[in-house]
Formats: sequence, structure tokens, C-alpha cells
Amino acid sequence: MMVEDFKFRFWWVLALTFPILALSPMIQEFLGVELRFTGDMYLLFGLSTVVYFYGGWPFLSGLVNELKKKQPGMMTLIGLAISVAFIYSVFVAFGLEGHLLFWELSTLVTIMLLGHWIEMRSVMSA
Repeated sequence: MMVEDFKFRFWWVLALTFPILALSPMIQEFLGVELRFTGDMYLLFGLSTVVYFYGGWPFLSGLVNELKKKQPGMMTLIGLAISVAFIYSVFVAFGLEGHLLFWELSTLVTIMLLGHWIEMRSVMSA
């Protein structure tokens, strides 16, 4: 059941990652395009919020469990990384000077979900 959960979360987050990448100013600058419109930051924020809470949930709950046991591990590292990227980007999106990290958050969650899905599938088939 956990394998299917990671698979389902991965495909949803992957689907949301593409519009997040397209809306990210840093990616647009890198590609030399400008796809700006009224409310694009709100859309980027909304999509990234879904990725953070839905896609990042296994890592965030793992972070809490590891800290309760006072045994930080991989989930702590991932949970901390996505939390810092999300919180910092929220402040930047709504006025703080800096660079948005929503696309980094999204790609990190996508890659980590893929990795955990593959790992769990391998362990279950062993």
C-alpha cells in the first residue's frame, strides 16, 4: 500500500512540477522567455503549496517522527530542506527581497518521491 501511495504522490507532484517550472522567474530568465501575467505569483504559490503539503507529507511526518525519537535521519534532512525552501519562498513571493525557490522545492519533492517509490518497490520485491 505504501508503494502505491508513493507512486500516486509522485505522478501528481510531477504533473504540478511542470507548471511550477514554467512560472518560475529564474527558469524563465534562464530560458530567455517571459511568461508573466497578473496573479502568476499567486498561482505559483498555490501549486507549490499543494506540492509542499501533499507531496512532502511523507517527509514532513517522517521529520516529526524522527525528531520525537531524537534520531534525525534522511526524513529530517528532506523535511527541513523542503520546509526552508517553502517558507523562504513564501516570504519572497509576498515582499521579501530574494529569489523564489518554489521550483527547487518541487523538483526536490519529485525526485525524492521517485527515489522512495523505487526503493520501496525494490524492497517489496526482494
